[in-house]
Amino acid sequence: MKTTAFTHHHIELGAKMAEFAGYNMPIEFTGINDEHIACREKIGLFDVSHMGEFWVKGPKAFSFIQKVTSNNVADLFDGKVQYSCFPNEDGGIVDDLLVYRFDENNYLLVVNAANIEKDWNWCVKYAKEMGLEIGVEFQNSSDDICQLAVQGPYALKAMQKLTSENVIDMEYYCCKQISFAGIDKVIFSTTGYTGAGGCEIYAYNKDAEKLYQAVLEAGKEFGIQNVGLGARDTLRLEMGFCLYGHDINDTTSPIEAGLGWITKFVDGNDFTNRAYHEKLKAEGVSKSLKGFEMIDRGIPRQHYPVYDANGNQIGEVTSGTMSPMMKIGIGMAYVAKGFGKEGAEIYIGIRDKKLKAKIVKTPIFKGQKPTVK
Repeated sequence: MKTTAFTHHHIELGAKMAEFAGYNMPIEFTGINDEHIACREKIGLFDVSHMGEFWVKGPKAFSFIQKVTSNNVADLFDGKVQYSCFPNEDGGIVDDLLVYRFDENNYLLVVNAANIEKDWNWCVKYAKEMGLEIGVEFQNSSDDICQLAVQGPYALKAMQKLTSENVIDMEYYCCKQISFAGIDKVIFSTTGYTGAGGCEIYAYNKDAEKLYQAVLEAGKEFGIQNVGLGARDTLRLEMGFCLYGHDINDTTSPIEAGLGWITKFVDGNDFTNRAYHEKLKAEGVSKSLKGFEMIDRGIPRQHYPVYDANGNQIGEVTSGTMSPMMKIGIGMAYVAKGFGKEGAEIYIGIRDKKLKAKIVKTPIFKGQKPTVK
């Protein structure tokens, strides 16, 4: 198994460790519920160094990213980040990702850990076709970069102590290259996968120890806690954020997944397999991804069947958990056309029982506190 630059700290803290995407990662430290609530109310510190980072540079960078991703890269400006996906040639999604623009010839693609090799090979095919020099204009820096996600209402206030740059007023989905915690240059961004506000800090592995200690010290007065992948999953699910391999995959269209907002059918955005997705949007889909919450007591899990009131199967759960904030079962599921209206009653098959639930708009949890400045 691979390790991150912070793995030894997780082990020293007694975290429950397990393999994830080929890495030895912390699943929980003090408990999923405890870590989840700490992130919602104070600050949670996540090691997300297993994520992949691809640099795209030079005069062909824009055209390349516009071809391989579904969102409209022309909407980006310097210091802006965009959520997007790589459409495949069969109507599904290779992966979802973030696109960072630093200037017109300098972009960073951040991809899911489990898909680094697949994404790289997919992109290399197009990069070669478009004449980008592999290793120069298209670079895989995934093994060289560590990343900490600092999430929660007090995250930016705490991190402001470590830089003279104004980060506390940064808008959602923006980025800067700044001096931070005595490190000459880090990438500081405000995207987040928790809905709790906060930031991500990217640095080279050689600076990992300095970064980790400084972030912990800055967050101490606000009750910062290390958080594992278990709470990362419950936090994103309360927000209704997709997880690749669960809610989206090689066979699901972004239109079916409710990601039409990152699938832009505008002039100049001739992304892979555009015509297929454009047709789906025009004609409608046979199934769609919806959030739901349990009415009856029960915890939904991936692959559990979804039924209508007459006992007919109408879909399948893609993600599910017990919400630490709401204290009820919540989830996401693909349901057949006609059953996805807000408030519609559905039934989840749990242990040979059909338990009542209802369709809800995302975010499923709607009580997050604003960032504290």
